[in-house]
Amino acid sequence: MLKKQSDSAQNLANDPAGLGRQLRTCRKERALTMQYVADAAGLSVGFISQVERGLTSPSLSSLVSIARVLEKPISHFLDQPGSGDELTRQRDRVSYKIVGGDISYERLSAGFPGSTLRSVIVHEPPGHRVEPISHEGEEMFFVLAGEITVEIESVRSVLKSGDSIHFDSRKTHSTWNHTTAMSSILWCGTMDVFGEGEPDPIHKGINP
Repeated sequence: MLKKQSDSAQNLANDPAGLGRQLRTCRKERALTMQYVADAAGLSVGFISQVERGLTSPSLSSLVSIARVLEKPISHFLDQPGSGDELTRQRDRVSYKIVGGDISYERLSAGFPGSTLRSVIVHEPPGHRVEPISHEGEEMFFVLAGEITVEIESVRSVLKSGDSIHFDSRKTHSTWNHTTAMSSILWCGTMDVFGEGEPDPIHKGINP
């Protein structure tokens, strides 16, 4: 079951360049530099600049990281399926994307008091590269179909169907679908990509 779409999410859905403009507006309202946002979000300043100009779309984890630095809920920029029931059926799951993005997601995990595990199925198109990022927590990839290259602290590993990798998310990591076919990955992690947990104090007290 989908939660009600916010007005901002509706506006962004109809305006592919709107996400970058909203992020830039929120950053300027807080008088933050792009360099500060990049450093605090675990991303590069070049990537932040591209996102703000509408030249590229962030991955889910990158958008969550940027939103936290800007002290905005992820729902301000992206409408996602609600927590729903503990059980999900493939036929009932909703596929969604970040506006302007090529990657699609299917939510698997439910939300309940005390839960710390989140999971989605990520469908990564041929040739797509996910921007390098580092953030709190841990995560695991399990390849359901296709292949991906995973790079963690400059070490590359090719994962094929049935392969998995589990790592500390504080290490700079990225993925690349190096093939000519769609890849599907089960992602599990502790990062609150749905924005349903308690407010995250990770960036509090950091001065630009």
